[in-house]
Amino acid sequence: MNAIQHNPPDIRPIRSEDLRAIVDIDGKHTGITRPDYLKKKLTEALDASQGLVTSLVAEIDGKVVGFVMGKVFVGEFGIPETIATIDTIGVDPEFAGRGVAKVLLDEYLTHLSAAGVESVQTLVSWENWSLLRFFSSNRFAPSKTVNLERKIAP
Repeated sequence: MNAIQHNPPDIRPIRSEDLRAIVDIDGKHTGITRPDYLKKKLTEALDASQGLVTSLVAEIDGKVVGFVMGKVFVGEFGIPETIATIDTIGVDPEFAGRGVAKVLLDEYLTHLSAAGVESVQTLVSWENWSLLRFFSSNRFAPSKTVNLERKIAP
């Protein structure tokens, strides 16, 4: 099943009470639970003083089945245009393949466009082929910026 055929998700702004569902969904994908990390990300996502609140959740029949969290940046990292990021996205595996992530992403991009954002960026592990395919199928491509890394020896 590649598209939502029954019970399309309702998309709404993320709320603090979504933390438990987000931790659960994230844990199903990562194999670990990261409540402290995700609480910090959720707190940042909800902090309107830090910028536009753009993070969203998808619900089906009142249950949170997916989420997308990101930020809007104006002028950070020496990049003059207004950009946004997607730093965390997830869909409950029980609802995978039903178009939930696509609906979430489309709504996220609609909100960003209305706010005057010119591009959105994300980082994906080179080894996460399913996520790379998802973003590629949604017209994401390598950006002009290069993610640099330096290992620090103990």
